[in-house]
Amino acid sequence: MRALLIHHDHLSIPGPVGERLTEHGWDLEERLIVPADLHHAPGVDFEFPDPLAWDLIIPMGSPWSVNDAVVASWVAPELAMLGKAHAAGVPVLGICFGGQALAAALGGTVERAPRPEMGWVEVETDDPSLVGPGPWFQFHYDRWTLPPGAVEIARSAAGSQAFVLGRSLGLQFHPEITAAELESWLVNGGDAHMRAEGVDPGAVLAEVRRTEAASAARTHALVDAFLTKVATV
Repeated sequence: MRALLIHHDHLSIPGPVGERLTEHGWDLEERLIVPADLHHAPGVDFEFPDPLAWDLIIPMGSPWSVNDAVVASWVAPELAMLGKAHAAGVPVLGICFGGQALAAALGGTVERAPRPEMGWVEVETDDPSLVGPGPWFQFHYDRWTLPPGAVEIARSAAGSQAFVLGRSLGLQFHPEITAAELESWLVNGGDAHMRAEGVDPGAVLAEVRRTEAASAARTHALVDAFLTKVATV
C-alpha cells in the first residue's frame, strides 16, 4: 500500500499521522512543493505526479491560503490532481490547507473565517467514532464551504471542521501536530501571528508538549477510523 504525502512547505511533517500509517504497513512517499530556500517566494512551478499511482493521497497544511495569488502556480494543478484522485476512487485525507484544497477541488469554496483559530479547540461531532471531539490543534484563518454531496462530520464556532465525500475526508485541524512541529512554526512567523491575535505562543507550546502523548493517541484513533470507515467504502 502506497501513500503520497504532499508537503506544501518544509515545516509540515506527518507526525503521528505518518506513524500510524507506517504501523499499518503503508509505504509513505513524501513530495515537497516549496523548499526552505524559497519559503518567502513560494510561487514555484511544481509538477504533480499522477495520483492513480498511489493508494492514498494526503495533502498537508500550509502557511498560505488556497486563495493566495502568490501560490496560484501550484494550487490550481494541485486541485486538479486531487479532483482526479477522488474521481478515480483514490482516498484523500486532507489536513487543514489540504482539507480546504480538497473542498475546493470537489466543488466547494475557501473563504476567510469570521475569526482565526489557534491552539486547542474542542469540536462538535456527529460521529465521534470517526472524528472525536478532541481537543484538536488549530492554526488557520480560512474555512471551506462544503462541496456538493459532502456530509459534514464536525464543526466549531468558526466553521466546518470535518467532512466526508466518497472515500475522502477533509479535516480543518492539525492531527499531526507535535511540539517539534509547532516550535518550527513559531520560529518561522507563527509566534507573531499568535501574538497578533492575543494568543500566548509559549503557553500553547507548553500545552502541546504536556499533552503530546494524548494527542497522538487521538490521532491514531482518527487514522484507524479513516482507513476502516471512509477509505475502504
